[in-house]
Amino acid sequence: MIIVGIGSNLAARPFASPLATAGAALAQLPKLGIRVERRSRWYLSEPVPASDQPWFVNAVAIVETRLPPAALLAALLALEVRFGRRRGAPNAARTLDLDLLDYNGLRQRAPRLTLPHPRLHQRRFVLAPLADIAPRWRHPRLARCAADLLAHLPPGQRVRALGER
Repeated sequence: MIIVGIGSNLAARPFASPLATAGAALAQLPKLGIRVERRSRWYLSEPVPASDQPWFVNAVAIVETRLPPAALLAALLALEVRFGRRRGAPNAARTLDLDLLDYNGLRQRAPRLTLPHPRLHQRRFVLAPLADIAPRWRHPRLARCAADLLAHLPPGQRVRALGER
């Protein structure tokens, strides 16, 4: 299972909202050779770490692609740039954030790509949408399912569903 996280808390031009930005980016994935098989509901989540920036819109998608992990990550990062992402301070507000969370259970530590994503098991804004569509997905390093990881997160990281899929 290949899992991609989607987030936005600033609207990219010409879109009216972070939700519209994230949805438009998701719609571009097939043009990059990335087919979306399933997508969670959209969630509204507070920034992590907590700050006064706008809340994020987040979702998780299960995708299919022939791209190897490094090429997939490169395609996702290029799409972020096309949607106005400018990397600066860590955890800053952004028009688009696309994270490669898991690639068929691959365990890899490299300077540009660590799989599974090193913080996914600590983030409610990842685990809540992931548990929506793949509650039995098992973390490749921790061997715990998404639903269990979500249930055992410490309090905090406010997240709420924005509606149906």
